[in-house]
Formats: sequence, C-alpha cells, structure tokens
Amino acid sequence: MTDSPRTPGDAGASETDRAPHMVGFQVTDVDFAKADGLVPGVVQHARTGQVLMVGFLDEEALRVTLDTGLATFHSRSRGALWTKGESSGNVLHVEAVELDCDRDTLLLHAIPSGPTCHTGERTCFDPGARPGSFVHELDEVVRGRQLELPEGSYTTTLFTGGVRRIAQKVGEEGVETALAAVAQDDEALLGESADLVYHLLVLLRSRDLGLADVERVLRRRHG
Repeated sequence: MTDSPRTPGDAGASETDRAPHMVGFQVTDVDFAKADGLVPGVVQHARTGQVLMVGFLDEEALRVTLDTGLATFHSRSRGALWTKGESSGNVLHVEAVELDCDRDTLLLHAIPSGPTCHTGERTCFDPGARPGSFVHELDEVVRGRQLELPEGSYTTTLFTGGVRRIAQKVGEEGVETALAAVAQDDEALLGESADLVYHLLVLLRSRDLGLADVERVLRRRHG
C-alpha cells in the first residue's frame, strides 16, 4: 500500500468523493509513538476554514481515511475504528491531510455532508465564535445555489440574469451603502452592508470565484 494520492474506484465519483492527498509527508512520517499509537486529528472545513471536530487516529485509521476519502478515527472507549457519520450518514469527505511540525497532529481538510456534531450543529465548537465564519458559510450557500439553481430562489434569479445584472446590483448596493454611511443610522448602514456583501458573493460566484480567492489577494498584499 502506498501513501500517494488515491483515486476512488467509482469512475462517476463526485467532487466530494475524491480521495484525499497527503501534503509533504508519508504515513510513516507520523509519530504515533508519542501517545501510545494515537495522534489527534483536527477536522477543518475545506472551503470555509471552520474547525468542525477533533478525533484521534492510529495508523490504521489514517490509512482507511486515505483509502476511502472518509474521515475515520480510533475510538478510545471501544478500541475500534469508526467512520464519522457511519450511522447518521453525515460523513466527512476528506480532501487533504496535513502533518504539523512536531509530526504528532493531523489537520484534515474535509467537506461535511451534513451536521458534524451529534447535537445537530454544523460544528462541535461554538459556531459563532469564529469571526467571519458565517460569511464563509453564506459563500458556500451561494455556491450551492449556482450549481442547483432552485426555483423560487432570489439567488437563482440573479444567476440566470447574468453577470451584467449581478454587477448592476452590486453597484446599486454600493451606492446605497455609501449613502447610509453619511445620512442614516448604524442599523441602516449595517443592513446595506449586508446586502452589498451578499451581492458581491453572488458576483464572484458568477465568475467562478469565491471569498477564499479574495482572501488570498488580501494575504498577498498584507502578508
């Protein structure tokens, strides 16, 4: 068994069914000996960056994760492997795995197929604790609307109207935001700002771009 990128056997696999790839290390590079054969695995949303959960992996769990593309962990209480979502169906499709500098912690970049937490929340951590996390979530919602174009959705209406119509809406919302800043109260300014951000996300998606692309430009400018 190699540790190189794997391709699922199903030729019709969707984007989220792709096998993950290792970044800069091999399975044998992981120092499982430090904690009696187990290392923590932090699961992060591959699109939004939100931390979803933390589990423990042994070498077998890591290899199963790589082979199947589904986040699989070692249950310390049962002493056995378990795949996240094996009962609920809310599996985690792992796109990439990274190893930290001490070689004893893994970062799993994954796309959830449903709520990650057993409570029904998107994450096992406070979903409102990370600034900007909802904007990333909204970006994903907009991306889904672009792919599915559900009937009755205002976002669908924007996409079907084309990039020129969306750009016009961004311009209108920009002017309204500027006017609110100089002539209205804080609540009005926040409301217009929210409208502007939403329409900007739609405009970016109409060009097959997203919030992450804007963030990369900002990091490059200010990094």
